[in-house]
Amino acid sequence: MASDGVPEHVAEDKPAAQGWRPLNWLKRAGQFFFALSFSSLTRRIVSLNLAGLVALVASILYLSQFRAGLIDARAQSLLVQAEIIAGAIAASATVQTNAITIDPDRLLDLKPGETYGGSDDYSPLDFPINPERVAPVLRTLISPTKTRARIYDPNGSLLVDSRSLDTVVRLPLPSLSAEKPGIVERGMVAVRTWLNRGDLPLYRELGPENGNGYAEVADALHGEKRSMVRVNPRGEVIVSVAVPVLRSRAIHGALMLSTQGDDIDQMVTAERLAILKVGGVAAAVMIMLSLLLASTIAGPVRRLADSAERVRRRIKTRVEIPDFTRRRDEIGHLSGALRDMTNALYSRIEAIEMFAADVAHELKNPLTSLRSAVETLPLARNENSRARLLEVIEHDVKRLDRLISDISDASRLDAELQRQDAVPVDLRRLLGTLVSVANETKLGHDVAVEARFEGRGPSDTFAVTGHDSRLGQVVSNLLSNAQSFSEAGNKVRLTCRRVRGEIEIVIDDDGPGIRDDALERIFERFYTDRPHQGFGQNSGLGLSISKQIVDAHGGRIWAENRPGPMDADGEPTVAGARFVVRLPAL
Repeated sequence: MASDGVPEHVAEDKPAAQGWRPLNWLKRAGQFFFALSFSSLTRRIVSLNLAGLVALVASILYLSQFRAGLIDARAQSLLVQAEIIAGAIAASATVQTNAITIDPDRLLDLKPGETYGGSDDYSPLDFPINPERVAPVLRTLISPTKTRARIYDPNGSLLVDSRSLDTVVRLPLPSLSAEKPGIVERGMVAVRTWLNRGDLPLYRELGPENGNGYAEVADALHGEKRSMVRVNPRGEVIVSVAVPVLRSRAIHGALMLSTQGDDIDQMVTAERLAILKVGGVAAAVMIMLSLLLASTIAGPVRRLADSAERVRRRIKTRVEIPDFTRRRDEIGHLSGALRDMTNALYSRIEAIEMFAADVAHELKNPLTSLRSAVETLPLARNENSRARLLEVIEHDVKRLDRLISDISDASRLDAELQRQDAVPVDLRRLLGTLVSVANETKLGHDVAVEARFEGRGPSDTFAVTGHDSRLGQVVSNLLSNAQSFSEAGNKVRLTCRRVRGEIEIVIDDDGPGIRDDALERIFERFYTDRPHQGFGQNSGLGLSISKQIVDAHGGRIWAENRPGPMDADGEPTVAGARFVVRLPAL
């Protein structure tokens, strides 16, 4: 046999019981459903809204004005009741052998303050309170109510307690051998004590000789009426009042009335249950509204996150980000930003792929020529053939070096522009310096550069926001192109002016101009159209890099032909090429 009278086989089978498994399955199912149905953002919204509601309900329960008003009303009613009973006890007394005789039949007909019989010219010592005569009065007046009455003599000793009367319902104290309350009951008592206690003193039962231990009784024995509010160890509110028993302006004792432990708490509990019901309905409505709010936030955010994840995984195929831009809120702004970012990412990827393809194509041509020259060099029969092959090899090597330098510059251009902070740039000073350098070096051409600033005055700075070194690279490249296409002795004219909210830089030359079909293509990578120069003398990346820099500064660049005079056939002629750069003014 096992301990506690349990059969051994039953005790052995007990650990293998299946009672907890359904609970575990329910717990796991609840966790799975909760994690599946609500995102982290949804849980936060619901939790925060419910936390605010719970705090509001808790504060209402704790600081309920209904409870305070009920306690005040109960204290006032007890005072009135105590004054009536004390006056009746004093007024109905008759002198019989040094005792107060009370007629219970006459007491019921008296009003507060009325007396009958007897003379008032007696000493207080001649009228001690007789408990045997007071008991019928208390039995008649107290039995219909849920109050407890106690009468104390002038020394504070207990004379009569309504609990000792046969017709009054007694509330026996729990025996010492009774079982301890369960955890639920202890929890309810703890909550009730926390809600009711506040700064109220604790109620304790005093012995029959310790009536002065109650502050209200001590004041009543000194002729003052007083009420007190306490809580017992079970958290129940006890309201007690004490009034003096006066006869001929002499204090014969004190009457103390107190409520039962559950008298006020029942009404307060009913009121709190009503508050909790209203709070439950409000919580249900708040949960629904929170879920609705979360569905308009968490759902779109989750879709945007899933789309961003697909973009990361499927970089080779284009993935569309959901369009919520019709929403005039942060979700709509986030959707638009993600769509723009994704489009820019795909455009950058396509540009890199095209750039890689163009680089491979451009590098392949000089490498092919270099390979052929190197393979043919051992077969050369004379010095002239060997010299020409060496010249081709040198030319291809220089071309490769130039291509690699320009490609390197173009590839790190974006990174530099993103890494460096844009600062105000004074174009008047920058262009003046570039023109001076171009006139001094002339880059192997006898072509001068002339600058003109069309502003409001000499103090106009023509300021823009950007990177002065890169903007200088653009203007230097355009001036070099204009000089290379101009004949010796001509001039290149640079004009800087303000056009509405932009700064315009115009560079004119007197060269042959640009073919109509090449006006757009000249800004493509590796495109070059220089009939007057030999093949491979230019990488074709200068204008492409210039356009890339101008676009990064939020500006525009284009090329056009300057119209010249009519020819003999009446057709318009080309006076030269013109490059126009416009940048946002500061």
